[in-house]
Amino acid sequence: MKLYYSPGACSLSPHIALHEAGLAFTALKAPTKTHRLDDGTDYYSINPLGYVPLLELDDGTRLAEGPAIVQYIADQVPDKKLAPANGTLARYRLQSWLTFIGTELHKGSFTPLFNPATPAEYKAMVLPKLMSRLGWVNEQLEGQQYLMGDDFSVADGYLFTVTNWAAPLGIDISALTQLGAYRARVAARPAVQAAMRAEGLLK
Repeated sequence: MKLYYSPGACSLSPHIALHEAGLAFTALKAPTKTHRLDDGTDYYSINPLGYVPLLELDDGTRLAEGPAIVQYIADQVPDKKLAPANGTLARYRLQSWLTFIGTELHKGSFTPLFNPATPAEYKAMVLPKLMSRLGWVNEQLEGQQYLMGDDFSVADGYLFTVTNWAAPLGIDISALTQLGAYRARVAARPAVQAAMRAEGLLK
């Protein structure tokens, strides 16, 4: 398999999932600013939408959208418990988390704050909503190792990835102590460190 990623972007989530799964893959850098691979290939010729992540399967099939990709990865190795079994209520809870992270945190809150074209007035409206959502996540983590309980899931890789963006944006989340402890647990996982190291985020 091939994972197209941009360092530190949301593609870190499937990058983590692939390392957690122990699956064989090649990671190919597709920077979101240049849309050029290291060999000069125009990334738009691979993904017309131009964004990451994109997972290319062994047969050449390409799968887009992070939440779909991480569930595909998890389902290749059910014994790893990266996602509950399909059809179970727990699986729908996982999908609920992936949707919340993708819409309320990733696209709905963090993305406008990164965009230099976003008006300052709008950013001022987004930030309180983001902090409110993160505060709710902080409450959900009380007494839990991970979002789904004792087992690390692909939703944890996604939440860890998007909350990594707080520091570069100058957003102080230190008061969210449950979230902070949770992020430390996730950061200590060997697979997470391997993915971050591969993206140049850790030395």
